[in-house]
Amino acid sequence: MADLFGDFDEGRRHEDPIDRKNFEVPLAERMRPQTLDEYAGQEHIIGPGKPLRALIEAGRPPSCILYGNPGVGKTTLVRVMAAVTKRELLEINAVSAKVSQIRDLLEEATGFRAANGRNAVAFVDEIYHLNSGQQNVLLPAVERGDIILVGTTSENPWFEINKTLLSRMIVYTLKPLEAADVVLLLRRAVLDETRGIGKFGVSADDDVLLHIASLTGGDARQALTRLEAAATSVALGGGSVLTRAAVDEATGRGTLRYDRASADHYSVISALIKSIRGSDPDAALYWLARMLASGDDVRFICRRLCILAAEDVGLADPVALILAESCASACDRVGLPEAKLIMAETVVYLASALKSNSAYMAISAAEKAVEAGDIMEVPYHLRNDGEGYVYPHDDPRHWVPQKYLPRPARFYFPGGLGAEARTADRLKRFWKRFSDE
Repeated sequence: MADLFGDFDEGRRHEDPIDRKNFEVPLAERMRPQTLDEYAGQEHIIGPGKPLRALIEAGRPPSCILYGNPGVGKTTLVRVMAAVTKRELLEINAVSAKVSQIRDLLEEATGFRAANGRNAVAFVDEIYHLNSGQQNVLLPAVERGDIILVGTTSENPWFEINKTLLSRMIVYTLKPLEAADVVLLLRRAVLDETRGIGKFGVSADDDVLLHIASLTGGDARQALTRLEAAATSVALGGGSVLTRAAVDEATGRGTLRYDRASADHYSVISALIKSIRGSDPDAALYWLARMLASGDDVRFICRRLCILAAEDVGLADPVALILAESCASACDRVGLPEAKLIMAETVVYLASALKSNSAYMAISAAEKAVEAGDIMEVPYHLRNDGEGYVYPHDDPRHWVPQKYLPRPARFYFPGGLGAEARTADRLKRFWKRFSDE
């Protein structure tokens, strides 16, 4: 059996297949790219000729916020930025930072500038954890140009960062890595005998590496962590080839990109809603499965389905709202895991149903009229103490020509699909009778 750490005999340590000290550092840290050319992904901002790359290569990194999910290369990019521009990198973690530590960092940066004539890069990891007062401590230094402030955040900076500080920085959004980018990083780690796992003597073909990439949702750190765990397991078992089965056995299920408090939570529910609105039941089921697998609140999902049934299916299929409301009630009574069947049935129905947003447009138009100051008086015959109101049910048609607004106004324009097409025909007859009579 391969011994990755070396073994001991009578107090004597045999030669390690790999450097033990190096092995204690996680593979993701050992394989962290050190140059722009090694950096994978984010072509939209650091590809050849792209804005941030041009600034870095010119030696003029901006004060900026790097916003993106874990494992997409935020910290790596900060360190590459400092290395390429040959600037001092001063790091602080916002989770544990105190105001005194922030002031110390600023003082150190000021001293570096005085001694070298160049601004240091002040790196604040997960900057959104800084409270308003802590962020304000940074503001004067950024405004004067004493430091190049680079913050990383996995939470939306437009919500979490003071507007005054944010206005002095550029926000760059980093995207989840494409599978090809993750495979590139994994292959590099498999072959690298110095920083990677090359000395393990374990090979892996691109199909296996792509499988690892597919389990991690664009998170390079998670992918490298899985690779290291799986390859270590294979090597310890005396094997030399990493297989998909070995990956699954060693590392378990795929990584979900969000929790209920994250920005991605709202991205996934948005994808669910838009897939239903777009009449794609397969996509809708996938996004529903994502939410359920992440432990999302069933009541939250059901509320969104009720809203969607009224807003997007609407009067083209009025049964949709009844079904959505029944879904909410049944899920509340039944609970998970069985509730997923009820939600799946509802999602498929809503996605497959004919669509109309005429009711949504109608109430929006009426609200705009009111907000614009179009306040009409209630006609006298409609008031509680008024006279002249004609009771429609006294007419054999259950309809009479009388005014319900003091002057004509149209807010509702029926669609032409499903049940609403019949509604449109019925209203046209009413409107014609009104004009005739």
